[in-house]
Amino acid sequence: MKLEQDQAKKSKVIEGVQVKQLKVIADDRGRLMEVIRSDEKIFEKFGQSYMTSCYPGVVKGWHYHKKQVDHFVCVFGMIKLVLYDTRKDSPTNGEINEFFLGVHNPILVKVPAYVLHGFMCTSTEEAIIINYPTEVYQYDNPDEFRMDPHSPEIPYDWKRRDR
Repeated sequence: MKLEQDQAKKSKVIEGVQVKQLKVIADDRGRLMEVIRSDEKIFEKFGQSYMTSCYPGVVKGWHYHKKQVDHFVCVFGMIKLVLYDTRKDSPTNGEINEFFLGVHNPILVKVPAYVLHGFMCTSTEEAIIINYPTEVYQYDNPDEFRMDPHSPEIPYDWKRRDR
């Protein structure tokens, strides 16, 4: 919760973005963590679920969707998820949000359609990310539009910033 508040203070949270703190229940057998439920406000609809991974230091992005809404959770390792609002009619147009999610900060981040997003693995091991998009992937006509992760059109530098 504190990390979410600190991130929100740095910039406005992009319109339509939602963050859910996840609760880990641990005992002597292991752990359990609910990720998303159909009776929660953050839930829109279910399209599919998939897993992707990212190696240390690798950037996957930028891309956006015209219909699909993403719900990202990192279940192993850590990632920096970066969002950039390019929607001309949005009150947060031009805003950038960074979220650090994974085993040390178990959160779910909802990313609206038309918001550019990408992530970088910040842990020393591969990061494993689960996404619950609202749409089924259409192999013959994907709702996915890509940009170079280091495009000068986007005011973001993926390099680590020592603080």
